[in-house]
Amino acid sequence: MINVLLADDQRLVRAGFRSILDDEDDITVVGQAADGREAFAACRELRPDVVLMDIRMPGADGLEATRKITADPRLTDVRVVILTTFDLDDYVYGALRSGATGFLLKDTEPAELIHAVRVAARGDALITPSVTRRLIAEFAGRVQAPGADPRLNALTAREREVMQLVAAGLSNDEIAARLVLSPATAKTHVSHIMTKLDVRDRSQLVVLAYESGMVSPGWMAP
Repeated sequence: MINVLLADDQRLVRAGFRSILDDEDDITVVGQAADGREAFAACRELRPDVVLMDIRMPGADGLEATRKITADPRLTDVRVVILTTFDLDDYVYGALRSGATGFLLKDTEPAELIHAVRVAARGDALITPSVTRRLIAEFAGRVQAPGADPRLNALTAREREVMQLVAAGLSNDEIAARLVLSPATAKTHVSHIMTKLDVRDRSQLVVLAYESGMVSPGWMAP
């Protein structure tokens, strides 16, 4: 069962999401929060698998709450998905840098919301990857002087290649096909990379790849 926490200052939005998610046999809404402070406290108490976090809330906003959640060693298994009404929002990139798994537009279709929760719970991929890649590229392109991160020195040549393909938005299956590997091997490479770099999930790998200069906006391996 996937346990979900809803954090949004609009009660009707929370009610709508709950109605959609509670209809699924493998998903249950275990709590709700109206601001970032409540969201963090609820995470500490309920330990949800996924938090659907509105980024703009009164008081402590979703960005602050995301930073606190992802920095808390007791909440390492909690995945935060940012909710926004805009597909290019300065706050969203900050949230991804802080460890959010990805983001969804609030007007997403119910089927996409359900799929996103399941994907986030697995920790397998970014949410709405085509839009998220565009957003990351947009704001990473504003980094004036990308600098090498010493953590990257721990990667093998193959792992650097895999990380570049993750940053380009490829799934494990697509990486496997590109590099002539089995999907299981590709997944193992990604897992090892995240462990070596001490990042929570693929979204942080993407951000690090851009900010370190490993890839640049629009990059794609030949």
